[in-house]
Amino acid sequence: MKKNYLYAIITVFLWSSMSPLVKVLLGGVPNLQIISVCSYFSVLFLLLLNIKTGSIKEMKKLRAKDYLIICSLGFLGIFLYTVLYYYGLSQLTAHEACILNYLWPIMLVIFSCIILKEKMTVMKGVAMLCSFLGIVFLSTGDSVTSGGNRVVGIICCVSAAACYGLFSVLNKKADYNQNVFMMLVWAVAAIGSTVTGLIFEDWVAIEGVSWIGFIWLGVFVKALGYLLWALALKGTAESSKIANLAFLTPFIALLISAVFLKEHVSIGALFALVFIIGGILLQNFVEGRKKHKM
Repeated sequence: MKKNYLYAIITVFLWSSMSPLVKVLLGGVPNLQIISVCSYFSVLFLLLLNIKTGSIKEMKKLRAKDYLIICSLGFLGIFLYTVLYYYGLSQLTAHEACILNYLWPIMLVIFSCIILKEKMTVMKGVAMLCSFLGIVFLSTGDSVTSGGNRVVGIICCVSAAACYGLFSVLNKKADYNQNVFMMLVWAVAAIGSTVTGLIFEDWVAIEGVSWIGFIWLGVFVKALGYLLWALALKGTAESSKIANLAFLTPFIALLISAVFLKEHVSIGALFALVFIIGGILLQNFVEGRKKHKM
């Protein structure tokens, strides 16, 4: 169990660095170029991992229909999600975008009720209401964005969370080998961002220390972060407790943004953080107690 918690804590710190780092990179590199370069690093890492573990053989079992499904999921949950989230980051502060990103568990609940026919409980409704209030607090707060369009930024981040929530539900329903699946969906993001980026953006030369940021995002935050999180949840009877550690991410991201990016943290952002994360944790706590009693 100590090893599971260690993996989870490392993952949380890796994920917490994403929003502030992307915010910095967006100051000199176009959105789609960042996604493209990082995605190729992720694909390369996961390819080497799949070769080493032998999971690459699973690709032979996939049919044309499976590849079509995986590509569709990759477009929705990786490419579209990342494009929307990164653009939202360009319009908002890093900590605001990270807070809104954690609406995805609520989106997962909504889509689970619609697609998987899961029961809508009172606590799920309370969690949704709390998340909605969090958006209200954030949108009416006094935080100053970096010259961006605040409304557009919020819409993009909420839409990104919806994409990832839907992706998570559909991925659960599809049930593919996750190592191979993640490699393929990141390949979709890499190709999609390259094609659209070369058409709609003016790409720039990446210089010196910036490469460290791209490698960190592609290999450590995305590919390795996913792997460690999967290991953290594997083979433990306390998966819900470990999963709840993920909600430390926006808190740590807020601290990183305040210290290193000198971002002003508004009262509205703090209220939004408490309502969005608090609602989810309350729902998980109540649902967990019900299962324990059963």
